[in-house]
Amino acid sequence: MRRIFTGGGTMIGITKLKKYIGVQISGNQQLVYLGRTLYKYRWLYFMMLPGLVYFTLFRYLPLWNAQIAFKSFKPLLGVWDSPWVGFKNFITFFNSFYFTQLISNTVIISLLKLVLGMPMAIFLALCIYETAFKRLARFVQTVTYLPHFLSWVIMYGILLVMLSPDSGLINEALKAGGKDPIAFLYTPDWFRVVVVGSDIWKDTGWSTILYLAALMSIDPTLFEAAAVDGASRMQRIWHISLPGIVGTIVVVTLLRLGNILDAGFQQIFMLYSLPVYSVGDIIDTWVYRQGVLEFQFSLATAVGLFKGVIGLILVLTANRLTKQFSGSGIYS
Repeated sequence: MRRIFTGGGTMIGITKLKKYIGVQISGNQQLVYLGRTLYKYRWLYFMMLPGLVYFTLFRYLPLWNAQIAFKSFKPLLGVWDSPWVGFKNFITFFNSFYFTQLISNTVIISLLKLVLGMPMAIFLALCIYETAFKRLARFVQTVTYLPHFLSWVIMYGILLVMLSPDSGLINEALKAGGKDPIAFLYTPDWFRVVVVGSDIWKDTGWSTILYLAALMSIDPTLFEAAAVDGASRMQRIWHISLPGIVGTIVVVTLLRLGNILDAGFQQIFMLYSLPVYSVGDIIDTWVYRQGVLEFQFSLATAVGLFKGVIGLILVLTANRLTKQFSGSGIYS
């Protein structure tokens, strides 16, 4: 027996088969059933193999070395033989001057990206969806999607051309207006503005994909009925379009909150410098400096592990909240 269906047509697995038919199935029969299932879907498993290999090699196997967060790691002694210090590295980080600064910078930058970036993506999606000029909509989509595919190295070069205090386009305009140039990338008051603004510029277009898909799933007859009843374009947007994508907005918001400690390492790493550490230094960049530049591997690993545990808790919480609001989550 390869598979069993319930009265409703739902297939049940071998683990539930015993209870369903009330008989005992031997281990050999289970292996035969498993082998047949694997063979039947062999090409699907084959396509899944590269992803499994990647996550095994670069995500799960490195967890073995995470134990140095609880040790005073000595490269000559290796991971296993380095002396055990317990939670000393965590306590050192919690009691350090950098703890409050790193947490606040990370959370503030992430929240600013969320609060300012998401409305821009929703607004752009609504504009693209509602416009009657489809060629213009496709052109706008292409132009706004393009920056997403540029690396932050290239984006930094573009920002430097625009914001350089000596020859940047914006500062040249300020000089022409009789005002002093501004070192946007080296001034604490302006650095977060540049970070959030460049992130919105780079990813707003790409973020509209989800909202456009949600808008296209709305029943067109709703708009037709509203138009017949005399509803204006803005009334249709307010009473049909926005309520139709509320579920998507809630899911995206909760998932972004679940990754609130990921403020964008590549972007900050490319843009920040010593003068703006007080407002731009985040957990990931500090871990990089401590681990790679100052060779404090144990301390850097402890901070990274702390961030990972908090992130896991937030993701699980966000997934549970997503189920409550939308009826389904990213995973069971």
